Amino acid sequence: MADSVSKKDLVGAVAKRTNLSQAETSGVIEALLDEISGSLAAGKKVRLIGFGTFEVRTRAARRGINPKTMTEMEIPGGKSPAFKPGKELKDAVS
Repeated sequence: MADSVSKKDLVGAVAKRTNLSQAETSGVIEALLDEISGSLAAGKKVRLIGFGTFEVRTRAARRGINPKTMTEMEIPGGKSPAFKPGKELKDAVS
């Protein structure tokens, strides 16, 4: 399994790079995440040029099979958040 970065790790790294306190940095990151969540909940896309785009995608209802009973069932549609990376992020990861 790949290593991961927690929110605490991210706050520490950003605080170090920006010379802000960890409390200030945590507040900024929380505000950013709240704004992204609020915009998505309002049906808006969030575009961060070079990084990527957050959006809500709609899934259509479909028929499926319950594996336990082997009976057909209707799987309701829904909405889910999605992220499409930008070119600069793709290049950085490659």
